[in-house]
This record gives sequence, C-alpha cells and structure tokens, in this order.
Amino acid sequence: MKILKTFAFYLLVALILLFSLFPFYYAVLTSFETGTAIFTPSYLPQNIDLANYAQVLSQGFFPRNVLNSVIVAAATVAISLFLGLTAAFALARIQFRGRKLLLLTVLSVSMFPQIAVLAGLFEIVRALGLYNSLGSLIMSYLIFTLPFTVWVLTTFMRDLPVEIEEAAIVDGAGPWHIVSRVFLPLMWPALVTTGLLAFIQAWNEFLFALTFVSSNSTRTAPVAIALLSGTSAQETPWGAIMAASVIVTMPLIILVLIFQRRIVAGLTAGGVKG
Repeated sequence: MKILKTFAFYLLVALILLFSLFPFYYAVLTSFETGTAIFTPSYLPQNIDLANYAQVLSQGFFPRNVLNSVIVAAATVAISLFLGLTAAFALARIQFRGRKLLLLTVLSVSMFPQIAVLAGLFEIVRALGLYNSLGSLIMSYLIFTLPFTVWVLTTFMRDLPVEIEEAAIVDGAGPWHIVSRVFLPLMWPALVTTGLLAFIQAWNEFLFALTFVSSNSTRTAPVAIALLSGTSAQETPWGAIMAASVIVTMPLIILVLIFQRRIVAGLTAGGVKG
C-alpha cells in the first residue's frame, strides 16, 4: 500500500508538470520551425532554425516593445515597494483608529476586475495628458500591484520584534531611519516576493496596455505579440509569435529560478508564530 501511494503521488506530480510545462515546451519547438514544418505535429526537436528569432528581433518595433515592458515593470515595482514599505510601517507599527478597516479597504481595491475600472481610468489618463505614454501604464498598474504589496509587507513587518524598533528609538533614530536602516534589511524575503509578483503582473498585463497606448513605439511586449502579422492578412506567423513568446517568457523564468527560496519565505511570512 505504501509503494502504491508513493507511485500515485509521483504520477500526480508528473501529470501536473506535464500539464504546466508542455505548452511552453511546444512553443519552444514551434519557434525553431519554419514553413510548413510548423503545421506538422512533432514532439521532439527535428532541427534548430533561428530564422523566427532573427525576424522578430530585426524587424519592426519588438526590441523597443520589450524595452518598454522592462521600463514599465521596473518602475511599477520600484514605486510599489517604496509606497508599500512606508504604508506597511504606518499600518503595522502606528496605532490609529480604523487601521484594520483601512488595510481591508486597500486589499479590496485589488479585487475589482480590470474591465470594471477601465472606462473611468481611461478618462483620468486623458485628463492628465498621459494617453499613449508609458506613464499611463505605470499609473494604472499601481492600482493592482500596490494593494497586494501593502498587504504582504504589513503582515511581514507586524511580526518583526518590537524590541528592535524600541532600541532604534532609544538611539535617536526617526521613522525614516527605522524603516530604511532597521526594517529594510530584515524584509528582503517579503520585498523580493512582492516585487517579483508585481513585476510579473506588470510584465504580462494586456488590457490596459492595449487601451492606453496606440503607437508602435510605445507598446509593450504582450500587445506587440498579439499584433504580429504575416505577409498577408490571411497569414498568421505562428513561428514568429512563438519566438516572441519565448523571448518574453525567459526573463520571468530566470527571475523565479534565482529568487525561488526568497519567494517561498516571503509568501509564508506571518504564517507561523514563535
């Protein structure tokens, strides 16, 4: 019975891995194929042809679109972490009336679907003169990345020993020095977790990027992939689309592999007392 349970467990893990990784594996295989070979099912690499990658990187605005995604995602993460860290200090360490209600309100903002706030946010973007600029994307992404950041950092900071803060106050440290020099070095797991999740959300976002940006030079990578076209209106360049998808996905995989231990530590922060 024990052997059967072990076999069933590993079989289930294998099925989950197959279900999760096979689409990306097949996308990589397709990105190396050209011509009619794309439409011939093959689950093993037949040949390696980099023509699709050369086409994507040499034609059009795709390299610029990838750079736009990097700028938008990095700016979103930086602002989210800065505002989230300072807000977490106030919510976790300063006693004031309505603190729990405020924290729940902040978290509830992220529960609204994007389509529900799209029309109102579009009017705000136009009123501020940010339409067709990267600033409109950064501002709109903060609506969904900042609440999660505040929630996780508040939970993490609440579990830090009060004696550390009291010792810093005795030494004459102000609130900013306490946050930047005392709490910041201790909060790297939570910062890495929230920062990476915010980066992934901003990197993959499609609806706002499609609505608030209209020119090829300011589009982000997901929209650029969706708008890739072939030599004719009837042709869908699946090879180029798969190559572009692989290029856009690889940075996320590398970041997750590098910071996977800190991600787990950050997600489980506050889950165990003592």
